[in-house]
Amino acid sequence: MRLLRTPEDRFSDLPDFDFPPLYADVDHPLAGIIRMGYVEAGPPGGPTVLLLHGEPSWSFLYRKVLPVLAEAGIRAVAPDLVGFGRSDKPADVADHTYERHVEWTRTFAFDALDLRDVVVVGQDWGGLIGLRLVAENPDRFVGVVAANTGLPTGDQGMPDEWWAFHDAVQKAQVFDTARFVQSGCRRTLTEAERAAYDAPFPNEMYKAGPRALPALVPTSSDDEASEANRAAWRTLTTSDIPFLCAFSDSDPITGAMGPILQRAMPGAAGREHPTIAGAGHFLQEDAGEELGRAVVRFVRDLS
Repeated sequence: MRLLRTPEDRFSDLPDFDFPPLYADVDHPLAGIIRMGYVEAGPPGGPTVLLLHGEPSWSFLYRKVLPVLAEAGIRAVAPDLVGFGRSDKPADVADHTYERHVEWTRTFAFDALDLRDVVVVGQDWGGLIGLRLVAENPDRFVGVVAANTGLPTGDQGMPDEWWAFHDAVQKAQVFDTARFVQSGCRRTLTEAERAAYDAPFPNEMYKAGPRALPALVPTSSDDEASEANRAAWRTLTTSDIPFLCAFSDSDPITGAMGPILQRAMPGAAGREHPTIAGAGHFLQEDAGEELGRAVVRFVRDLS
């Protein structure tokens, strides 16, 4: 496995993202040591929230959420998935599998940082990975916030909007990261914000992760990740772990999953689940402070 590392100067002058970069080593039997980047905010001894991003973003996406959590006394940890942000980037699309991303993130959170009593916030692929982590490591978690995400098994169809994105990625000669993020937002990104989403990827060689992930979503019942996701559903739907759905009102890709998760998860029963108004798929961009406040209320309710 050939790894690429984005030069640090690509991350200079990021708007509203002056959190010091931190790094943790994740061991992989094929690649050896993979370095994962992350940022933290809030007191080290506070309740821990793990913020997981998705496709094709990175921890920059949580820049509006992190201060809200920190001001509430919460330790917020936002890693960059392998292949994204400041994390090392396996150079071949085939290097990326669903199982590897779950294991890389597990190793980061539990072996490297030894996080315990965690509330996970997962959006997009952050939920596909985060929900698997909760199901497979229940002793590490005390709560779940699902935000514009799901856990597909391939047994149900995907919406047309998702297939349009999938096909656009497959056909793109140049993967325009900022354009894909903008397409999932209601607000217009500034030029500096668009540059920040492009920053991890100096050229097409670095984009194997963003190119790989859409094709890793289970879309047929015999996908290689389908049974593991079905097992996760069986575990989660018999678990009483507190579960909050914080979905936006304008996400055609995952919007239908909010009511399904609310009905299916025992820990969601009797809970007030916010609908975040005026926000698209990347609700952290459109209404990050509001999402942060919803997470704060949820964490406080757990104590």
